[in-house]
Amino acid sequence: MQLRIAMVGACPYPAPQGSQVFMRNTAQCLQSIGHEVHLVVYGYGVGADHSGLRIHRAPRIPFATKTAPGPSVAKPFQDVTLTWALRRVIEKHHIQVVCAHNYEALFAALLARKRPILYFAHNAMSDELPHFFNNMRITGDIGRFLDRTFPRRADAVVAPHRRLAGHLVVRGCEQEQVSVVPPPIDAQLFEPAQVDHSVAPPIIYSGNLDAYQNLPLLFNAMKLVRNKKPDARLIIATAAKATGLDAEVVPIMGFDALHRFLAQDAVFAAPRVSWSGYPIKMLNAMAAAKAVVACESAAYPITHEETGLIVPDNDVHAYAAALLRLMDDPNLRATLGAKARETILEKHRPEDVAKQLETLALAAYDRYKTMA
Repeated sequence: MQLRIAMVGACPYPAPQGSQVFMRNTAQCLQSIGHEVHLVVYGYGVGADHSGLRIHRAPRIPFATKTAPGPSVAKPFQDVTLTWALRRVIEKHHIQVVCAHNYEALFAALLARKRPILYFAHNAMSDELPHFFNNMRITGDIGRFLDRTFPRRADAVVAPHRRLAGHLVVRGCEQEQVSVVPPPIDAQLFEPAQVDHSVAPPIIYSGNLDAYQNLPLLFNAMKLVRNKKPDARLIIATAAKATGLDAEVVPIMGFDALHRFLAQDAVFAAPRVSWSGYPIKMLNAMAAAKAVVACESAAYPITHEETGLIVPDNDVHAYAAALLRLMDDPNLRATLGAKARETILEKHRPEDVAKQLETLALAAYDRYKTMA
């Protein structure tokens, strides 16, 4: 059965950031097996979109310009217009299932009053929200309230890993309501990096610069790296405005630019320790055959010494040592990178993910029809 699906994201689109990549890849994999998918997003984005998806934009709030995640003055207004846009798409295209990516999109879906809703959990708010407010205690309390209150209102919940799934069950979701499905990544879109044995590679990072990414760990580790290798380069690729960083900054204004950036020989740094998300940037790097250095709390796709290197959270000396090890050993970079790409090809294939999501969507739709 072909479903008519509205996939809603409370974010600018396109943008070369994890949430947008996750949402786009999910929409594409469902479309690729015959479902009619409509992407409903904010009224602006960064760069061009070549996904082939049907895109419906909410009316743009004039002062809405932020592309990075997190709170802003414009967001509540933009979320209202997103709800209006979703309602229009539901009515015009006779939508049967709504897929909501992350919390604000779930709010919009609930306000639009269309069932069933598949909620794609990108994170736990009790984990991530404090990072945007200097770890104020009240934000943790608010995050726990949100985790208890809203995911359970969806008809089905899709979590990218077991730890987040377990957290949502503890916070009020029914066990059978939550399924673990890995994010889809089309590794064929990434050119595998060719390791250069003649020169030391740069350290690279791609993505937003928000506090939960834990970039101070990377900057501090680079100081130790440069004690050993004064010419060591740190390159940060981002769509965000970046000034005053002790790094080379490469503006990335689209998915194609991100693919080109990841095609170089480099060591990929993922300093994040926030446990609840699933760093899509890490999956992209693995698809491009990068050797990755990750912290243990957010290293879900990595197997230590097999597909990357994992170090204890916030251990700057261990992080620097892992970076240096990969810089000095091109054979290890090549071996880990090749195995990392193989992992993406085997465990994150869009065709396999699409079938899992299709099963969940059809089951939710059938339950809804039975109850209606």
